[in-house]
Amino acid sequence: MNDKSNANALRSALAACAPYFVLALIFSFAINLLALAPTIYMIHVYDGALHSSSVPTLVMLTIGVMIALIALSALDFARSQVLTRAGARMDRLLAGRIIAAMNARALVHGRTAGPELRDLDNFRQYACGGGILTMLDLPWTPVYIAFAYVLHPVLGIMCVVFSIILFLLALLNEWLIRAPLERSNAAAANGYRFVEAGLRNAEVVHSMGMIGAILGRWRKDRTAHIDDQNVASDRNAIMASIIKFLRMAMQSVILGVGAYLVIERDLSAGAIFAASILLGRALAPLEQAVASWRSTIMVRESYARMRDLLVGFPEAPKHIELPRPKGKVSVEQLVYFVRGNPKAVLRGISFTVQPGEQIGIFGPSAAGKSTLSRAIVGAIKPSQGFVRLDGADIQQWNRETFGNYVGYLPQDIELFSGNIAENIARFKNVGDDEVVAAAKLAGAHDFILRLPDGYNTQIGESGAFLSGGQRQRIALARAVFGNPALVVLDEPNSNLDMEGDQALTSALAALKAAKITTIVVSHRSVAMNAVDKLLVLRDGMIDAFGTQAEVLGRKQQVAAGGAPQPPQLRKV
Repeated sequence: MNDKSNANALRSALAACAPYFVLALIFSFAINLLALAPTIYMIHVYDGALHSSSVPTLVMLTIGVMIALIALSALDFARSQVLTRAGARMDRLLAGRIIAAMNARALVHGRTAGPELRDLDNFRQYACGGGILTMLDLPWTPVYIAFAYVLHPVLGIMCVVFSIILFLLALLNEWLIRAPLERSNAAAANGYRFVEAGLRNAEVVHSMGMIGAILGRWRKDRTAHIDDQNVASDRNAIMASIIKFLRMAMQSVILGVGAYLVIERDLSAGAIFAASILLGRALAPLEQAVASWRSTIMVRESYARMRDLLVGFPEAPKHIELPRPKGKVSVEQLVYFVRGNPKAVLRGISFTVQPGEQIGIFGPSAAGKSTLSRAIVGAIKPSQGFVRLDGADIQQWNRETFGNYVGYLPQDIELFSGNIAENIARFKNVGDDEVVAAAKLAGAHDFILRLPDGYNTQIGESGAFLSGGQRQRIALARAVFGNPALVVLDEPNSNLDMEGDQALTSALAALKAAKITTIVVSHRSVAMNAVDKLLVLRDGMIDAFGTQAEVLGRKQQVAAGGAPQPPQLRKV
């Protein structure tokens, strides 16, 4: 997808739904045309059937208006069905893009939640529901006014004046509620984010008695949200009441003026009631627009947030499908800055891992180890430099294809609601043999069989029903699933007991035997003893890289010269 289509993703989706909206517009034309039937019926009943005392005429008029109303109801149902399908198509076009963009934003900013999916629902419901119906009916206001003008110019002029008054009041209403409503929505969003953060850290909040402080902080945003919302609601309610009063008063006034014209023999009796109905039909869309103005403003904000998200995180361009890689990893002058921090986390990192090699990344805290592992699997985009897999920049790989060849175990383990088999299989539709093979390779098969439902055991939200070690071993099985060419393990034994360490050692040996390139980040020697090479990071730069003998020999030489030593590998 090119930049232009990314920048106009929402408009492109609306354009794709245009046939539905055009059809709805055609139906609206017929519906509003048929809505004139009761008015015409009333004119002919009062001015024709009653004066002529003709029952057949009355019967035929009644049959005619019933047919028109049945057709109106059928078209109204058809229009609602058309708009429902427009909403479904809009969701198919945008939901996936929005989720992908939210995921891309989370990789950059660390934000795991956002209102954009709710925004899509609000926008879809508005654009394919009551909001669009008001917009479709609004252009008919001049038609009803013109029909009233045909009855009598004075009635038409009065409809024009009344419509202008209500339109100006609608603009005043928008001006009055826009600012407090925007402040209310912003405060609500801050409150939601704060509560979500508290829920993610529920154990910390509970164990350290922070609930009172958390509620106090949340109430500030909540109070601001409710106060501004009340201001906007009160102003909107006052304006809606004024407009409702004026509409009813205007209908009474036009009845009075019509009666005066009848007295002056300038208008028929049936036209009096017809004019009142026409005025009501002409002003109804304006009144509905004012009543739903708060929703209109919220939908406008939803549209802006979705647009900014899709523009800021465009869809990745399509790439040529590359063949299965052998597993050669080349890191070239890699530099990475965290947004807002002038100091680079990684500074000029360059090294090469040959296919089937196993290397261990080692170094003190904040040396950049996890950041480097994230860059290698493409979870973050380098500020400068490249990470290549078999010579191809990993940013140029199709992500779905790349994921088939790469396994990743992050330091912060995240599993998904579902059963164990689904999590290991990465929620792909695959055979049971592949799932069992991955679990056996990770040394998790035996402990999974001891669970109540085996591979069908539900693990709860984020694996809440499992211990830390069990989550880590299942995540390891997920990383090695599908016979990848490259596996990156970030602190794979941080939660493991002795049995888990033995399973990890066996898994690393199996990966080496299968000639799968493996990169391990760890402080513990159980994960480092069998690797082919060590890469030592310090302050975002390579301090040493080579075989264990080379790295340890260099360390001893540096120590003899009195220079700082890299930290020791901790024995288990």
